Amino acid sequence: MVEAALQGYLVAISLILAIGAQNAFVLRQGLRREHVAVVVAICALSDAVLIAAGVAGFGALSRSAPWIGEAMRWLGVAFLLVYGASCFRAAMQGGEALLPADAKAAPLKQVIATCLMLTWANPHVYLDTVVLMGSISAQYAPHGVAFGIAAALGSLSFFAVLGFGARLLAPLFARPQAWVVLEVVVGLTMWAIAAALVFG
Repeated sequence: MVEAALQGYLVAISLILAIGAQNAFVLRQGLRREHVAVVVAICALSDAVLIAAGVAGFGALSRSAPWIGEAMRWLGVAFLLVYGASCFRAAMQGGEALLPADAKAAPLKQVIATCLMLTWANPHVYLDTVVLMGSISAQYAPHGVAFGIAAALGSLSFFAVLGFGARLLAPLFARPQAWVVLEVVVGLTMWAIAAALVFG
């Protein structure tokens, strides 16, 4: 059981580690110090639900009803394109508008809606958490529950470090130019993921 839990934790960290739309958003919120706890909680709880579904064998449903994945794919593409464009627009307005101390905080409802969309409208999330985690957990039967719980804890710890640890980069982002670069990088990341969903 200990081995299953350890593997669950490590697998979760390795799958989430790559910079993606969700991680970029968490990092940005952490740097801006806006609703960080809520964003971390949404990401971690969403992953926990999806991991539980994967461990429970929900991956079989997506294989039997492929239209679900296709619908989520195009929804994700549309959202990523729009969100990426908003990042480029923010960069064009200048870094001064993005400084945490001066910028007006985004409404909580808007942050929650964006976080939920970046999480649940991203087909890669289902591939990582439901399909991959579900198939890997099957290798550790009958300790799949321990695997899933540890994986969920791995997700929680990663997002907590990313969100709350981002403030350590505050000295770097005291310069407006750094925020412009961040917005451009995030925007390019969103569009690159959208392109990968279309052509991948």
